[in-house]
Order: sequence, then C-alpha cells, then structure tokens
Amino acid sequence: MKTLKGSCLCSAVTFELEDDFYDFHLCHCTQCQKISGSSNAANAFTRPDNLRWLSGEDKIKRFDYPGRQFTTVFCTECGSGLPFTTVDGKHLIVPVGCLDEQPTLKPQDNIFWQERMAWHDESFQAKKFDGFPS
Repeated sequence: MKTLKGSCLCSAVTFELEDDFYDFHLCHCTQCQKISGSSNAANAFTRPDNLRWLSGEDKIKRFDYPGRQFTTVFCTECGSGLPFTTVDGKHLIVPVGCLDEQPTLKPQDNIFWQERMAWHDESFQAKKFDGFPS
C-alpha cells in the first residue's frame, strides 16, 4: 500500500498515512463552506488508526461544533485544515487539500448539493489560467 505524506501550508505540522480511503466526498453544506472559506470541502475517509503525526502535534487545534457531529482541526500557525477522527471514533477524515500527493480514490459524490453556492455551477464557465490573470 502506498504511503502519502501531508502537511499544513507552513509545514509546521506534517503527517503520513496509507493511501487506503473508502469514501471521498465533496461537501457543499454551509458548515463546510464556512470552515473551508470556499464553495465546498473535499474530504476523504479512512480508518481511525491510519495516521502518523511526524511533526507539529503541539500546533494542532480541534473545534467540535457544540451539540452536533461537526468538527474541524487546523494548524494554529497557518490555519490549514488537518486530519481528524470523528467524535464517535469511527472514521479518520482527511481534508484532501492537506495531502502532498493525490490519493488513488477520486471524489465519489457531491453531498449537500442543495446548499451549494448559487454561483458554483457557473464557475466552470469562467476563464481559466495557470496562475494569476495578467
């Protein structure tokens, strides 16, 4: 099984895990919009023991939304989303953007589609650039 490495933006927190995901959702719920600061979150699910922190565990902050099964974990230096075990302990959720390599599993679905940003569908028609527009 291939090992994937991951990190936060500032590289204070690093980790590795096996490329052994069983679910990969693009979530468009309003909570994921707030947490990601974007139109959706891209989260892959794996078993809870599939994670080894390499550095920066002291820079990790966890926020569990009161009264709900909703969590975010992030680097206290740069704010990047990081892997976390669900409150019930059944899954390790990995924000795919914090992986340094692409996982084998591709997104399987778009969940909470009815909550997507009004402009989401039209965004695919916008101009595309390899960097900042000139």
